[in-house]
Amino acid sequence: MKTVSSYGAELRKQNIPIRQTLDIYRSAVSCLTEIYAQIWDELAAITEPKKRFNTAEHLVHSTKKNQARFDFDLCFPKMPSYLRRAAIQHALGSVSSYKTRLELWKKTNQKGGEPKLVCDNHAMPVFYRDVMYREDTEEKDGAYLKLYDGHDWKWFRVSLRHTDMEYLRKNWAGKRAATPVLEKRHHKYFLRFSYTEEVPLTRTSAKEQIICSVDLGLNTDAVCTIMRSDGTVLGRKFINFLSEKDRMYRVLGRISRFQRKHGSVQVKSRWAYAKRLNTELGRKIAGAVTGYAEENHADVIVFEYLEIKGKISGRKKQKLHLWRKKDIQKRCEHQAHRRGMRISRICAWNTSRLA
Repeated sequence: MKTVSSYGAELRKQNIPIRQTLDIYRSAVSCLTEIYAQIWDELAAITEPKKRFNTAEHLVHSTKKNQARFDFDLCFPKMPSYLRRAAIQHALGSVSSYKTRLELWKKTNQKGGEPKLVCDNHAMPVFYRDVMYREDTEEKDGAYLKLYDGHDWKWFRVSLRHTDMEYLRKNWAGKRAATPVLEKRHHKYFLRFSYTEEVPLTRTSAKEQIICSVDLGLNTDAVCTIMRSDGTVLGRKFINFLSEKDRMYRVLGRISRFQRKHGSVQVKSRWAYAKRLNTELGRKIAGAVTGYAEENHADVIVFEYLEIKGKISGRKKQKLHLWRKKDIQKRCEHQAHRRGMRISRICAWNTSRLA
């Protein structure tokens, strides 16, 4: 099975023109989106993706043998070719998605609001190796990025966070990373590296499989039971991160008191902190579940198919809203596949009573 993992290495604060590069790249994507929206009928007639992309590039980029129909090169001179092609690909995807959503909206008797084409999107540039991104051979935690300083595209040296690079060297040494993508989170910039692996999943017959059944809950984070196919229980573990949940509930209490006193307008940063604590709790639960299944040589991790629809009410309303059941299962699925284990989901009816 092919698995894709990614990790973001933080760019240390330096005097580099990241903001200017982002602005000109997003302006280019916006300009191309408007152009392709005007002539989409002409491009939609080309079914082959590669030929459509080449035609779209010829429309905006002039060469010795081609004269562009639109003056994109005049608006964005000296733009690196690989970055221009990334912008073209992003613009084509945006227009294609808009046209598809518009057709679906018309087929459903125009239910809901009409889809809109968003040109001013939050596109992030891709730093292709050797032409936009180079590793620093002298310092192991450094790299070179080609950025726009307001006048020209130049190479700038950047430092990456040492702990992030140590993690990549320890866990992904010898595996080639895909093209890094710029990412912004919590007012910080990251370079996100992606790695693709081919992992063979277990082929043990059903009667010989060892199963790790997982019951996710609100009070106890997870209950893991190691079983054989005939129902023999080999082990059980209760996973509960009490200190992490206590810290989050204390933060939620402070938010509640602050909102009663000052209103809900000035509390965004506090909710962002609570959300990060909750996300980290989900990561720890997923890691503990997958680690316990691997320790006991489980072939399959079985989850309940949990689906909560409709309005949530009652005194546990906030707990249910903060319960990251789907995120935990998604993280467990990725980690299990990397270890060669399979994932299964069953109907949740009577699982707690009959487990």
